[in-house]
Amino acid sequence: MVIRRPVPQADPKNVQQINPEQPNTKMTPEQYEEFAALAEQKREERKKQVLTLRVSPATMNKAKALGKGYTGILSRLLELALEDPEMVRKCL
Repeated sequence: MVIRRPVPQADPKNVQQINPEQPNTKMTPEQYEEFAALAEQKREERKKQVLTLRVSPATMNKAKALGKGYTGILSRLLELALEDPEMVRKCL
């Protein structure tokens, strides 16, 4: 069971800009809170869903031969294939 806490919504327009010309500029606690909320919001937007897929042993061996990070490569391959109408047609 996964328990999630509500994500506060940060308005990027209200985040104060830090002037790079002033190296001693300190962020306020409010700014840290806004950045933390914005970072949490971005993480939620980038979060991928888990998919269980059955593949042949030969396909699994080829995938694992890609090395560390092969699941990310498979994810990108699947995204590219689904965007290509001809590839989808071949697989139907």
